[in-house]
Amino acid sequence: MKTENQQRIALSTYFFLSGFCFSTWASRIPNIKMAFDLNEAELGNLLMVMPVSSLIGLPVSGWLVSRFESRYPLIVSFVLLAASLSIIGIADSLILLIIGIFCFAFSMRIFNIAMNTQSLTLQKAFKRKIIGSFHGLWSTGGLLGVAFSTLLIKIDIPIYQHLPAVAIFTLILALIAFSSLLKKDRSTQGNKLRFGKPDKPTMYLGFIVFLAAITEGGMFDWSGVYFKEVVNEDIFTLGYLIFMVFMALSRFFSDRIVERIGMEKNYIISASLVCLGVLLMVVFPYFWPALIGFCLVGIGVAAVIPMTFLLAGSSEKYSPGMAISIITTYAIVGMLLGPPLVGYLAHLFNLKVSFILFFISALMLIPISQLFFKQKKENVQE
Repeated sequence: MKTENQQRIALSTYFFLSGFCFSTWASRIPNIKMAFDLNEAELGNLLMVMPVSSLIGLPVSGWLVSRFESRYPLIVSFVLLAASLSIIGIADSLILLIIGIFCFAFSMRIFNIAMNTQSLTLQKAFKRKIIGSFHGLWSTGGLLGVAFSTLLIKIDIPIYQHLPAVAIFTLILALIAFSSLLKKDRSTQGNKLRFGKPDKPTMYLGFIVFLAAITEGGMFDWSGVYFKEVVNEDIFTLGYLIFMVFMALSRFFSDRIVERIGMEKNYIISASLVCLGVLLMVVFPYFWPALIGFCLVGIGVAAVIPMTFLLAGSSEKYSPGMAISIITTYAIVGMLLGPPLVGYLAHLFNLKVSFILFFISALMLIPISQLFFKQKKENVQE
């Protein structure tokens, strides 16, 4: 029988690999834009394939986490994820590229729900909070993924060699870690997917991840383009890299910070840092101010989704897997609207102005989070 620490290490491996694969894809978006000669609006349309595919995967992911132990959809979806990453790398036509992106997002949707469901169950075996560390490892994987991509771009390794190589390497590690994952974690209650309006606490948490997804997803997809076209930096992955560095560092410390000051205050601080960072990079679109701005946004946005997932896991109405599935739907809608909106706004005005969208989204986190905690207090009093 595997110990809790072995299970934690195995699950940490999956969080790391997820971040590594996603950042590998995101860091090559400027290359894809150039290879297929896309303008900002056309790139926005292409990026819309991801959230649409993820939204289509909602019934599938909800059914899988309620029907099976989380480790089975976890490994099957990762196999599909690795295959689709290879397809994106070798795509020589727009149709094949769209198919690859669709499958990549679809598998990532199932993978993330199964992974976060397992993390909430494993959390119960530990006295101290460990959710933030998992997301910190996701960010670390993303950081190393973009650093590796930066190196390959620097030495002119083409995308058709880069993405398939990453797919093969990460798949081998995923298969090795599979045997140590948590077993028999299928919940027997709260698994029914109810379409329609959820209860108020879940709805508020959904709005929080919706707003966070607009900022986080937009930064993933557009940071490289921003550094290339606004900051005029040849090594365009630097902005994405620094964003991922500080998001990873922040997530490793987020559990301790939450235990010390509480989630309610942490939401306010996180939102304020994002707002400050966005203003800095927009008002002063030069190398060092933009780099500092990306740092602040990374620090600010880091804790929002881990905190929200942890709160969702304590839902009285839904099982952890189903609660994660529901609020992730809101995140998918944020991903659906955010990156394409940036593309459309950039096409109408310019890319610098379009980043104001992230400022507005972060600012709205403050009142929505306060509504959640107010509702939570009212429920306790009842």
